[in-house]
Amino acid sequence: MLESKRLRKLVALLAIGAFAASGAVSADAKRVHDPKVSTKAEVREGTERVEKNAPIGSVFRQEIPPHAILNPDEGASVILNPVELEPELDEANLGPYEGEVYVRQTVSPYDTSIIGTPMASQEQCVRYLLRNNPAPNLPVSAEEIVAYYYEEGAREGIRPDVAFAQALKETGFFRYGGDVVPEQNNYCGLGTTGGGVKGEYFASPQLGVRAHIQHLLAYSSTRRPTTPIIDPRYHIVRKAYGARTLGDWQDLNGRWAVPGNFYGQEILSIFKAILVQ
Repeated sequence: MLESKRLRKLVALLAIGAFAASGAVSADAKRVHDPKVSTKAEVREGTERVEKNAPIGSVFRQEIPPHAILNPDEGASVILNPVELEPELDEANLGPYEGEVYVRQTVSPYDTSIIGTPMASQEQCVRYLLRNNPAPNLPVSAEEIVAYYYEEGAREGIRPDVAFAQALKETGFFRYGGDVVPEQNNYCGLGTTGGGVKGEYFASPQLGVRAHIQHLLAYSSTRRPTTPIIDPRYHIVRKAYGARTLGDWQDLNGRWAVPGNFYGQEILSIFKAILVQ
């Protein structure tokens, strides 16, 4: 009987020890991916292991091939494999999950990052547009064009309200009057160089918005778009920039528009005006 009690006690102790050991492993594994402990991020598909403090920018969730591993030393966002990403990320000041992209929530109107979540509502964007141009030259309603920006922006982690502000600047509140004509569905001057060069044409307003968002993504991240690339100049930008990316709207000065000395600041000024609608 005594030996039996000792045996049961020994088995119990071994079980407790095994539980404690397994708990320690689980806790450590969770800590690695705990957004509150910004220590490690891993890219499983490739051969490289990234051990950097998570940048202030976005954290993306997407299936990526080995050649798409980011270089965080160049300011690019860190990509996590879907199997490595845990729901606890939502507790680390992240915006809502949209499609295949997680982005950190934009919480200040003074945040100048290209990547983020919207601060303005779709209704505010519509009101601001119609207040400045009650009859925008569009084949869809003001509500629809804004909805496209929010859908495509959320899909890629680009701030849709600021991208829409850029479209307002580029098209003169959808009055046009420059080289681009309304039928092109080109809302950001893609491919225009002045002197009558009209630039790119897109088959529908939503595809025009998608190309605009993809072009912003080309500048701001090395991650490929989650949808097939329709921006004809996407690969040109990526080839020119390599591992480098632009973080802020002001970084577009002299790049998206030439000379464009205050191009980004003017976009942000429109965005702030939208916020007070």
